[in-house]
Amino acid sequence: MMVRTTIRLALASLWHRRGTLSLVVLTLTLSVSLLLGVQYLRTEVKQSFVSTISGTDLIVGARSSPLNLLLYSVFHVGNATNNVRWSTYQAIRQNDAVDWMVPMSLGDSHKGHRVVGTTTGFFEHFEYGQAQQLTISPGRPFSDVFDVVIGADVAREHDYQLGDEIILSHGTGSTSFVEHDDKPFTVVGVLDPTGTPVDNALYVSLEAIEAIHLGWQAGVPVPGQTTSAEQARQADLTPGEITAALVGVKRKVLTFRLQRTWNQWHDEPLTAILPGVALSRLWQLLDGFETALLAITGFVVATSLVGMTAVLLTTQAHRRREMAVLRAIGAPPGLIAALFSIESVLIAMVSVALALGASYGGLTLMMPLIEAQLGLRLSLRPLSAVEWGLLGAVPLCALLISLVPALRAYRRSLIDGLMPRE
Repeated sequence: MMVRTTIRLALASLWHRRGTLSLVVLTLTLSVSLLLGVQYLRTEVKQSFVSTISGTDLIVGARSSPLNLLLYSVFHVGNATNNVRWSTYQAIRQNDAVDWMVPMSLGDSHKGHRVVGTTTGFFEHFEYGQAQQLTISPGRPFSDVFDVVIGADVAREHDYQLGDEIILSHGTGSTSFVEHDDKPFTVVGVLDPTGTPVDNALYVSLEAIEAIHLGWQAGVPVPGQTTSAEQARQADLTPGEITAALVGVKRKVLTFRLQRTWNQWHDEPLTAILPGVALSRLWQLLDGFETALLAITGFVVATSLVGMTAVLLTTQAHRRREMAVLRAIGAPPGLIAALFSIESVLIAMVSVALALGASYGGLTLMMPLIEAQLGLRLSLRPLSAVEWGLLGAVPLCALLISLVPALRAYRRSLIDGLMPRE
């Protein structure tokens, strides 16, 4: 009965001071939304990161750091330090432990999107998420030298349709001064969205990469040595080099043996990495930053709670007569102290409820933008145990910090509240 009475008194008191306390609720709501949003995005981004590639046992490229090889071959970030000779690729492809191998040639772009030279095996063997395969809808894989399959984000951003012609550019920058405008490509397929860097790239055959560079030397076209598209189709388009290769192993127990063999390759220096291990290392590098960001948002929430306490302490002087009246009608000192604690907890709970709605609303609006700009597919899901724990900690902290005004109110005497100060 006393608890119900105290809660009813607290609600009435809060409603009476709703104008002032609304600013406290707003501040706390924003800070809790920030805390929840950071933790939610942290979990989702990590899941999106980890699900970028699956089903690939090894990635092979020229000698470089494992992270660099992972970044330019999977995430299309940065550039290779060197290329791998085609003869080397053919030699390592002959290993009996290799089930499948997909070569990739990088170095060209289209309006800031990476162009990947590969084989049709890429669409058959590349997997992401929970062993999900790539699907092309509408269209088909490339078959002609000048066919191109584009990612979902490329198609959406530039409104490309099947049959459209596009021009590739030399180099990987967003602005290129050398274009392969004498050999246009025709869009023959559009990949379904994956929420991975695949959506933000274009895919052509290895022969296409060779064709657009006929008559080139040292990365620039040689004057007077132009080759038409028809002439390119008749030329020998066997690749001289590739950038990297994705590898599937027949038996998983052979993965480490293959990695060791290729890392010690005698003909040219190679690096073979396990994608999962490299992804873990990459996430470890980002872990310190995300932990610091989470700590900062936690500090913002703590600051808001301290601000709420300061407001309660400030208004306490104006409520001394109210407390004295309650004591005069028989309210015990414990009820007076509990009143301040319950008010703090109610403020925190209202803020948490509003923050939950604001966070989901903000994520709903931001998800398309994040997917378009960063290539990360987020999902609206129920909160995890950790996230519920963070939200539950807010009212608990509010209860603990409210002990300051509660104990102060407890010590107020009846005469101190009734007698005006001189």
